[in-house]
Amino acid sequence: MLRRIRLMIVDDSTVARAVLSRMVESDPAFEISAVAGTAEDAIDALGECQVDIVILDLEMPGAGGLKSIPRIIAAANGAKVMIVSSLADDGAEQTVAALALGAADTMPKPGTGRFNGKFSEILVAKLKALGHASIESARTPIASVRPQGALRAMPVDPIGIVAVGASTGGIHALGALFAALPPRIGIPILVTQHLPAPFMPVFARQLGVVAGRDAVVAEDGMKLLADRIFIAPGDAHLTLEPSSPAPVIRLLHGRSNSGCMPSVDPMLASAGSLYGSRALGVVLTGMGRDGVEGASRLIDCGGSVMAQDEASCAVWGMPRAVLEAGLACAVLPPDKIGRRIGARVEDFTACK
Repeated sequence: MLRRIRLMIVDDSTVARAVLSRMVESDPAFEISAVAGTAEDAIDALGECQVDIVILDLEMPGAGGLKSIPRIIAAANGAKVMIVSSLADDGAEQTVAALALGAADTMPKPGTGRFNGKFSEILVAKLKALGHASIESARTPIASVRPQGALRAMPVDPIGIVAVGASTGGIHALGALFAALPPRIGIPILVTQHLPAPFMPVFARQLGVVAGRDAVVAEDGMKLLADRIFIAPGDAHLTLEPSSPAPVIRLLHGRSNSGCMPSVDPMLASAGSLYGSRALGVVLTGMGRDGVEGASRLIDCGGSVMAQDEASCAVWGMPRAVLEAGLACAVLPPDKIGRRIGARVEDFTACK
């Protein structure tokens, strides 16, 4: 049996700390190892105790939660940061910035009409996923992390499109991947990141800055352009439809088999259908199995899929499922995935 998940709660409100403590301590899977009223106090406390998750508010005195995220992550020795803040709902820009800085997940604090009374249930589920991932990672030395499925051969065809799917921890992973790509790769890029619709314009703007490319929230009928990032909106699946002179985007609103909205599956399947062996799928950190069905369809069409490795994931769920299904041709951290894509593109550019 796994040991209990150790938590630190960082919030300047004594009421908030008490309420959150009662919520999580009602579940025997957790124990509260420390509480703090400021980010500075949290960093000091992390030098004295080991935790699996830091629950962090963004609105606090002193340096505040947002600016302190990199220091907290550095001090936390592998613990995940879970944002629980009113800004996670009202201040989308700050929340997306928190995720980009390395926070694993976010939730707005409960308020009138939010969560239909299920805040505690949703919070506990998120904390268990992050906590068990941290514990498993700590129990498995990095040197012995093993691919749990046979790797497929990488196709030799040139890449015509890259389709990237991610969930929990994905914004940070996407930043690392795009930072490692060459400035121009000459092909369109699709991204499905599990985020609510109101966050998508901010996410697109911030990803565009990190990637050094034009990044837009996809709209129905948009034509694909080289080196532009097309991001699935929070309320629709991103798919492609053949057209001349370039494929166009089609947004679908039906339920996916994974239950996710947006889902990675339709995007990967659609990219494989149109581009065949020239389609490259990438599945990054996230809970669950979204992406497995789409990756299988893409592989059947002759394409290839790369997955993020366990050591660099916030939650090794989606990429693990792809690997264990025997669909991955490489298992790497995001920056190395970016460099591998760049090298494959440059190889074919040099041969022209």
